[in-house]
Amino acid sequence: MASIKSVCVYCGSSDKVRPVYLELAEALGEELAAREVRMIYGGGGIGLMGAAARAAHEAGGQVLGVIPEFLLAKERMYDAVEHRVVQTMHERKQIMFDESDAFIVAPGGIGTLEEAVETLSWMRLGLHRKPMAFLSTDGYWAPFFDLIDHIVAGDFTPAQFRDLIIDARSPEEALSALEASAAVAEEAEGIPY
Repeated sequence: MASIKSVCVYCGSSDKVRPVYLELAEALGEELAAREVRMIYGGGGIGLMGAAARAAHEAGGQVLGVIPEFLLAKERMYDAVEHRVVQTMHERKQIMFDESDAFIVAPGGIGTLEEAVETLSWMRLGLHRKPMAFLSTDGYWAPFFDLIDHIVAGDFTPAQFRDLIIDARSPEEALSALEASAAVAEEAEGIPY
């Protein structure tokens, strides 16, 4: 991947999820390492965060975790990889954004959704052109895409915006689509209001 060197992974931190989600996170970490793409993530050692980071690290990949001090105990920082400990969630998200060329949103809860929507909002406002893929093998994000289509149908967002959000079924598909999207974004103009 020539233009994408680092990918921010937004995903859940719960260990209580179905095994298929943890397996997907592991496969994502392995694929990032195989493609020599640095993984940027929220720093935790549990849930999908921990599964992806461990898999990437164990496969020889580079990983950067960014975690607020108040979450060190709760999210159990995965200290086998490089970390930055910050004070606030805002600092965490800004560093993750700054260090990344693209984003992959794996299954997660309200925190994952909040990170993804903020990043999409910044894209919509023309603050960046970094591509984003939502990754799930079982249609986990289908309701989100239905909501985006509903927003577009209501004329709150132009239809072209929907084309910027990748719906991927595998880590390989997500990363290949991100690379293709990054190449197009370099030449594209902004999204009209």
